[in-house]
Amino acid sequence: MSKEITITLPDGSQKQAPVGISGLEIANMIGAGLAKAAVAFSVNGEQRDLSDVVSQDADISIFTIDSDEGLEIMRHTVAAQVLARAIKNLYPTAKLAIGPTIENGFYYDFLSDERVSVDDLPKIEKEMQKIIAEKSNIAKTIHSKEEAIKNFADIKEDYKVKIIEESDQEDNFQLYNQGDTGFIDLCRGPHLPSLDKVGAFKLTKIAGAYWKGDSKNEMLSRIYGTAWKNDKDLKKYLTLLEEAEKRDHRKLAKEMDLFHLQEEAPGMVFWHAKGWSIYVALQNYIRNKQIANGYKEINTPLVVDRKLWEASGHWDKYRENMFITEIDEEHANEKRVNALKPMNCPCHVQVYNQGLKSYRDLPVRLAEFGSCHRYEASGTMHGLMRVRGFTQDDGHIFCTEDQIEAETADFISLLSEIYTELGFESFDIKLSTRPETRVGSDDVWDKAEAALESAIKKLDIPYTVEAGDGAFYGPKLDFVLTDAIGREWQCGTFQADFNLPDRLDAEYIGEDGSKHQPVMMHRAILGSFERFIGILIENYSGKLPLWLAPTQLSILTVTEEVNEYAMSLKEKFDAMNLRVELDRRNEKIGYKIREHSNAKVPLMAVIGKDEMKAGTVSIRNLSENKTNTYSIDEAISLLCKDSCVPS
Repeated sequence: MSKEITITLPDGSQKQAPVGISGLEIANMIGAGLAKAAVAFSVNGEQRDLSDVVSQDADISIFTIDSDEGLEIMRHTVAAQVLARAIKNLYPTAKLAIGPTIENGFYYDFLSDERVSVDDLPKIEKEMQKIIAEKSNIAKTIHSKEEAIKNFADIKEDYKVKIIEESDQEDNFQLYNQGDTGFIDLCRGPHLPSLDKVGAFKLTKIAGAYWKGDSKNEMLSRIYGTAWKNDKDLKKYLTLLEEAEKRDHRKLAKEMDLFHLQEEAPGMVFWHAKGWSIYVALQNYIRNKQIANGYKEINTPLVVDRKLWEASGHWDKYRENMFITEIDEEHANEKRVNALKPMNCPCHVQVYNQGLKSYRDLPVRLAEFGSCHRYEASGTMHGLMRVRGFTQDDGHIFCTEDQIEAETADFISLLSEIYTELGFESFDIKLSTRPETRVGSDDVWDKAEAALESAIKKLDIPYTVEAGDGAFYGPKLDFVLTDAIGREWQCGTFQADFNLPDRLDAEYIGEDGSKHQPVMMHRAILGSFERFIGILIENYSGKLPLWLAPTQLSILTVTEEVNEYAMSLKEKFDAMNLRVELDRRNEKIGYKIREHSNAKVPLMAVIGKDEMKAGTVSIRNLSENKTNTYSIDEAISLLCKDSCVPS
């Protein structure tokens, strides 16, 4: 048996190393500086602690805190080793549950007899800093299932015992400790080798969470936090959080009177008149864009028999997320099972299937503002960003394989134009290629992937490849836009489908006179209208472009003597289809201006005796915070021009 193994580094270079070499020793082989900075490593893609050993040929990567992997490992250590220990120090009878990483941070769940509130977070942070200051080494020991259960049963950590008992694993349970502190935790790892590599952190909030996410189980306390490489990165992120909180669409919706949600219809939006105004303006804008680009708008049923969902394959994959209706069919001895549609695609195939299609008829582009319903867990819903009832700007293109590239290029151009006009000049494209489990031949996948990639290259747009992340029925493009404060949102999508046309018998007569199946391209630009409106509100901090603003102009009177003149102005603006409010309340003008400013009304016309006498309009611009005086005709002309929908 060879006493040496070959390790392959990310750059392709190889090194010979003794069997049983540790991750830290490999880092030292590469360089002392890397060894000093290393926090963990991976063996053939599997993350390991630096103390773990390698006994056979392997691909090796060393992680430092500067890498995404290293940062996540540091966050995991802060949660499972620092926060968990601080909780036990401060609340000795607390029972520890789980502490994973999440986007930009971490959380830890625990059960405590003592009430722990947001007011206790500074105290817990202080205890965490004391623990980090000890710079303890973090060591790992491996145990059998029986040994692991005994370890945690002895210290009355009931949740750890439950996790181990319910695990399919029978051996190699990892227990981490910090020297002789007496603290141990069960964890999949890896962790930092020592606490002196912890960066900067901040606890952000505390909430309730059911054990295993099941409302039938006991309620635990969950402390959230964020951790970063250094204080500078932490401060930058906290500033972003503050800005995001100011822009929260739920908060702005109350100030602007846009919508509300309530318990009687969880995850369903009650649109108020002003919010619906935004919705309708955005829908009409998208409608006109699609019609101009060769789409025919259709509308399909909201409730569809399960037979269609079974035929399409969605029943098996989406059944848990469907809203089901059962009715006693007249003159039948059985119940008819229907579902509120969770997506529109099977219905679009039914429209395509009406009438024989020739290759000359392709591409067929169908679009629908499709009302869909999906059951989302109550804990995942968030304002407009995640709801149970939503409308998609859905579309499907039925085309030949040879038309995929041209249709892809046309769609990207349309999407780019719309995103730019809506104020999002920056977006990224991700090309997701074939997964291991898929339908269709490799030849068809080769052609589809090449067509999507060729279209992107011809448009000279940067993109990244997400290998293996495609849908089982075909490759896809995801479009990720960046908002005003740097957050990314995946909205648009373009997917090639070779599966559904086959399952639902979609056909066309080819140039050879034979029947062929079209390729079905699924596409959306905004995605969910509800979610996109939430993104728009936050991107603009409520100060929407004039053409989208629910109230474009508020006319504010200074005194009752000008009410008649103000009303005549409103009538003139109304005649031009401008969205105008008249505020004739007997309130001070400063109060009115402040109230309409809080409601994010972009323009305010302050009408006093001078304006009435001169027959003019003084308009205050919210964004520019300045006032200009115009004749009535000038004001109408200016507003009509500035409120035009992009075309």
